[in-house]
Amino acid sequence: MIHTIGFSLATLGAAALAIVLFLAVPTSGSEPANGKPGDVLAANDGFYSALNKMFAGDLADMVDVWSHSEDVTYMGPTGGFQNGWTAVLKDWEGQAAMKLGGRVVPSEVRVIVGQNLAVVNDYEEGENTNADGKVEKLRLRATNVYRLENGKWKMVGHHTDTLPYLAK
Repeated sequence: MIHTIGFSLATLGAAALAIVLFLAVPTSGSEPANGKPGDVLAANDGFYSALNKMFAGDLADMVDVWSHSEDVTYMGPTGGFQNGWTAVLKDWEGQAAMKLGGRVVPSEVRVIVGQNLAVVNDYEEGENTNADGKVEKLRLRATNVYRLENGKWKMVGHHTDTLPYLAK
């Protein structure tokens, strides 16, 4: 006799969604199993340190903080939407070549940490030099997404408001 299991596609879909949510949402304790908010905040500080070095033309730390996978995304102050590490790196190389100078720091930082993913929302505040050589103050909204890869939080997404003097 053959027995069939009475699951519909809707039931299987709901189960799959529950598993995905379980993996992405923090555990019931104050810290998720694989990540601590402090570790994600340290990765976020590393990103802003790399960003400030990039303003002087040094891209090495920026390359280090990002995941090099093809599912990363970047929507930065130039207004573009880059998908995949190759495209993201090319955009950062273009910005580094501008040597905008200045400094940006995060403020009003909020973090959500799951087992393998984390989201940081903040403002980026500081100043850069525009194409005409004038120092411009800035305050941009930003969302940074990190994924735990080989025990390190790597950036997989960065999205900011656009800057009129950089928008393409």
